[in-house]
Amino acid sequence: MNGHGRNDGFRAFCRLLRAFSLVLALAALFAAAPAEAGAHAVTAESFKLAGDATRMRLVLQFDAEPNPRWFLLRGPHRLVIDLPDTALSLDAKDLQPRGLISGVRYGNIEAGVSRLILTAKGPFALERVDVIANETSPGYRMVADVVASSEAAFDAALAIQAETTGSTTAPKGDRVGKPAPREGKRFTVVLDPGHGGIDGGAEGVNGSVEKAITLSFARELRSALQASGPYDVYLTRETDVFLRLDERVRIARSHDADLLISIHADTIRLKNIRGATVYTVSDKASDAEAAATADRENLSDQLAGIEIVEENQQVADILVDLIRRETHSFSIRFARSLVGALSGSIELINNPHRSAGFRVLKAPDVPSVLVELGYLSNPKDEEQLLDGEWRRKAIGSIVAAVAQFAEAKLGTGG
Repeated sequence: MNGHGRNDGFRAFCRLLRAFSLVLALAALFAAAPAEAGAHAVTAESFKLAGDATRMRLVLQFDAEPNPRWFLLRGPHRLVIDLPDTALSLDAKDLQPRGLISGVRYGNIEAGVSRLILTAKGPFALERVDVIANETSPGYRMVADVVASSEAAFDAALAIQAETTGSTTAPKGDRVGKPAPREGKRFTVVLDPGHGGIDGGAEGVNGSVEKAITLSFARELRSALQASGPYDVYLTRETDVFLRLDERVRIARSHDADLLISIHADTIRLKNIRGATVYTVSDKASDAEAAATADRENLSDQLAGIEIVEENQQVADILVDLIRRETHSFSIRFARSLVGALSGSIELINNPHRSAGFRVLKAPDVPSVLVELGYLSNPKDEEQLLDGEWRRKAIGSIVAAVAQFAEAKLGTGG
């Protein structure tokens, strides 16, 4: 073989060697890719949701310390949590929506980054995001508290988010403050017609049904309030539908209510007792009858076939503790004004301002009262509740009390 042939052979050998080396490199690359994509420094081992329509707690357990970042989205209202270098290994049954949370999704958004998306029924505030070392076992947990809020507060949180980085880190002990309310906000009243749907409430001696009376009265009261002053007035229900008690609270908070009035018409074993009553919330009932009334009203969810599980009840207890003194003071102030106004137009029971542990009155930042317009177990009260002239007088008194309360509350800066 001449020199030219030997050079051609050598060059061919070099080309073959380079090709073989490239094949080996590609093989190594493809072999390594799945291992790298599946390798994460942190694994989320469990997911728990607890709470109701007004307050939810999310707990994610990790085998090592995570570094979450979160941000808000609307349309629908969502909390998005990104977890760099984290694998999510979660049980599908733990992801079932409940309470304020209407949906839970998760997945990878890019190599090594997992995303968890919680969709809410309405506007919410992220009250806290903590990463905490487990006390009695290895690993860490992330705790996030989500509470029902107003559109205004959610918009303010979005504005703050847009002005900063677009997302927020969650170091240990991080707390998220509630945005300040809008200036120039109109005084907002939420009227809550008691019962509805499968829960008819009390029945009168002549066949009246509480859920129909409360809805009719609330509609008339709304019209009177709208005609009397610069109020925004909303109803928790517009039709004959069932609402959980915590859902009624969530609706009031979503409207950033300055006042919640829950409207009822009770029954009692003693048929001769009649007259209206105004209730505010209290851990300890003012009397045995107030306690019995609260127990009957709080049974609404169970009468509709909804089990109040222990975790929800614990959250309800937390809500009692979180009722601010100022909110409670405003509730009592309005109740006293309302009793004074009603006393000049309709009959009240003895000691008409009472208190007990009504779940529907437990919004921590909305002054709230429950008005029992009368007793459907008393024929005279039932007749009056159906009488247009009696309702007009009662509504006029409530409107006057709202006007007095709104002036005083706005005068203190809300």
